[in-house]
Amino acid sequence: MILVALLLAAFVINLDTTIVNVALPALVRELHATTTQLQWVVDAYNLVFAALLLTFGSLSDRFGRKGMLLAGLTVFGAASLAGAFTTSPAQLIAARAVMGLGAAMTFPATLSLISNVFTERRERARAIGLWGAVGGVAIALGPIVGGWLLEHFSWSSIFVAMAPVAAFAIALVAVSAPRSRNREAAPPDVPGLVLSAAAMALLVFTVIEAPDYGWGSARSIAGFAGGAVLLAAFIGWERRTAHPMLDVRLFRNMRFSAASGAVTVAFFTLFGFIFLMTQYFQSVRGYAPLSTGVRLLPVALSVGIGSVAGTQLAVRFGTKLIVTLGLVAMAGFYVWAAVTASVTLGYGIIAIQMVLYGLGMGLTSAPATESIMGAVSRRQAGVGSAVNDSTRLLGGTLGVAVIGSVYASLYGSRLAARLPSGLPTQVRDIAHQSLGAAYAVSARVPGAAGRAVHDAATNAFLHGLSIGCLVAGGVAGAGAVLAVFFLPAHPTLPAQPPRPAAPAVPPARPSAEPADGERLSSGLGGH
Repeated sequence: MILVALLLAAFVINLDTTIVNVALPALVRELHATTTQLQWVVDAYNLVFAALLLTFGSLSDRFGRKGMLLAGLTVFGAASLAGAFTTSPAQLIAARAVMGLGAAMTFPATLSLISNVFTERRERARAIGLWGAVGGVAIALGPIVGGWLLEHFSWSSIFVAMAPVAAFAIALVAVSAPRSRNREAAPPDVPGLVLSAAAMALLVFTVIEAPDYGWGSARSIAGFAGGAVLLAAFIGWERRTAHPMLDVRLFRNMRFSAASGAVTVAFFTLFGFIFLMTQYFQSVRGYAPLSTGVRLLPVALSVGIGSVAGTQLAVRFGTKLIVTLGLVAMAGFYVWAAVTASVTLGYGIIAIQMVLYGLGMGLTSAPATESIMGAVSRRQAGVGSAVNDSTRLLGGTLGVAVIGSVYASLYGSRLAARLPSGLPTQVRDIAHQSLGAAYAVSARVPGAAGRAVHDAATNAFLHGLSIGCLVAGGVAGAGAVLAVFFLPAHPTLPAQPPRPAAPAVPPARPSAEPADGERLSSGLGGH
């Protein structure tokens, strides 16, 4: 029941990262949102989420993981319900930011509680595999759930639906999850909290904005430089202070740092995949949102299978081998997709490609997460979880930004070269906005010229899709090489100190007093 409660809490947070995307066209019609406002409906959640993960991961270690989890789910559910009743894009963006706050409070606590409840490595690996499977499935199911709700209700139903799921998760956590905190925790590291939040916020904000202003623009360069300065200040402070929120010496352990890099690469490719494939299905193939989501089910199912199997295989054969195989599988998918991308490619082939990708994703992210959590003591499980979660969000944000920029640049240049001469300037400008806009304007241009606009836009999209896939595949391939050289196969030391000999009369709850200075008590308040 503890595991079910924690998996449900993780599920609702992961689901929200993609479910809102299918509602964006409805927000244009009903709230008259601009393109920039639509971007911030999505990004306000991710920005606040990423910026505060380390902060709340550290605070949960000090003040209690169960309490932080309950508070986070409450904030998340209330903000989601409030978002359903907003009447302007600005109000909805504010609600999404508060949802990001709740997510940052919730998500690190789920994984840190798993690490403190399931202490033996094989048992912990199985639980983390299920945690990873639920996360991957939720991200892939977002468009399906959102599409079904939009076909039957208004856009606000997406936000209303989150509230009862969060409430149910609160009830399960309250009844079943144990209290857990680091009873030897020092006072909060306030400068570290502020510096980590500022560095992550500026870095993620710059990544989000860079495609619009240009990666080499003065604004982008200043943002990345400022983020680097804040990150350096954070590291310098953490090395000097007596009670750091994050022991930066952890990054000397390759099971921690190399695994964090693998998670970043995995989610770079995952969010890049969702960005490319949803456009391909909806624009090029003409599928409705729900139909698009259903066609992504092979990814959801294979991510789940790969995550559960991957952690068990990593315990037996080594993290290096399994993570490397996963990254190679993802790279292979992207190269295959780049070569075969076309309007007429059969869905059977696409489904096989997605299974290959999903298995690779599961084999990479879940074992890497198990490696990260095995490298940190249970006292710092909240911070370790927050680092893992931060790499997921940073990788996903970079995936959309980088692959989106590559695609947009190539789409525009190929379209300009392929559009027929003599078209009105207004038609050209609309066609350059997006593939959907190009298809819409082509329907209003009579005769052969309209068909030429449609064909040029399709060709430009497929060109951008193919090169974007090659970029993602190159990143996954580079990740595989780094995993081979830097990711250890097995822990060099036991993840936990040896347990004392069992007493003659076994206690009622063997895990009631864990090692490493942890306090873990029952959900009903017993110690």
